[in-house]
Amino acid sequence: MENTNLYPLNFYPIFKNKVWGGTKIRDILGKQNTPSDHCGESWEISTIPGNVSRVAEGNLKGFPLDLLIRTFREKLVGRKIYEKFGTHLPLLFKFIDACEDLSIQVHPDDELAMARHNSLGKTEMWYILEAEKGASVINGLKQKVNEHAFSGISDQALSSVFHRQPVKEGDVVFIPAGTVHAIGSGVLLAEIQQSSDITYRIHDYNRSDTDGQLRELHLDLALDAINYDRKRQHVFSSEHTSSKLIRCDHFTTNHLTPEHTVLRDYAQIDSFVVYMMVEGHAILKYHGGEVEARKGDVYLIPADMEYIIIDPINNSRLLEVHC
Repeated sequence: MENTNLYPLNFYPIFKNKVWGGTKIRDILGKQNTPSDHCGESWEISTIPGNVSRVAEGNLKGFPLDLLIRTFREKLVGRKIYEKFGTHLPLLFKFIDACEDLSIQVHPDDELAMARHNSLGKTEMWYILEAEKGASVINGLKQKVNEHAFSGISDQALSSVFHRQPVKEGDVVFIPAGTVHAIGSGVLLAEIQQSSDITYRIHDYNRSDTDGQLRELHLDLALDAINYDRKRQHVFSSEHTSSKLIRCDHFTTNHLTPEHTVLRDYAQIDSFVVYMMVEGHAILKYHGGEVEARKGDVYLIPADMEYIIIDPINNSRLLEVHC
């Protein structure tokens, strides 16, 4: 395997059934092997233990991503990233289909997550692929409150504490760790996040799991994780921004809408790059070949590839992500 030339890698999706999930990951993103009509998440690139992605195509088909990182090291992920994270990819890429409201929740930051769980924290961003009429998200506190405001909160009192904002296709939401948030029903989105699966539920509408039991809340853990000084995070439209959507300590996300062939030069970034195809399709050309990416496809570009040429087809829109 060490002598195999690296190429743009895509992976078998890891599907997650959720009580709030639906069928859009199958029907809109074309992922035909979803296990049920309640598929809430499709993990596209992951090294979370127990959920390690496996290559879907090419000479490395079937190999797990952590083994590839161990084998190819900085050639795959970049020198600084390999030195800091080893075989653990620092980012996790998903599609999420919210057929019903998700729980209101918060994620710890790096310091708290490391102390409690020996894990990274979870800062994330959402790119809205589709939103039904009236769809919305919760993205922060409506007003400055203290921890007692969350104890025993009723459904009727939610609007007085949490900020709910309408969303539409192409909107972007940035969720730093410590921000209270929730995805509302009728939303299909792409999620880019730190590689962590730690979630503290604050409120879940008295919802039962598949066994008929009320889903667990984590209010005692959440209280220390919430940033009470941070109010809402603004939702903004990708249509009214430059190509750069989000730049934070953990990732940079660009929004590409090429109308003609474009060359993307990666010689200076010392990082893997991930493309999430959110509309149309495109040909991704590299030294040695090409791949065709369609809506719902996700490709990891190895760090030793200095460029990619994008030939757009049919209203192409891509998210381009690197560390």
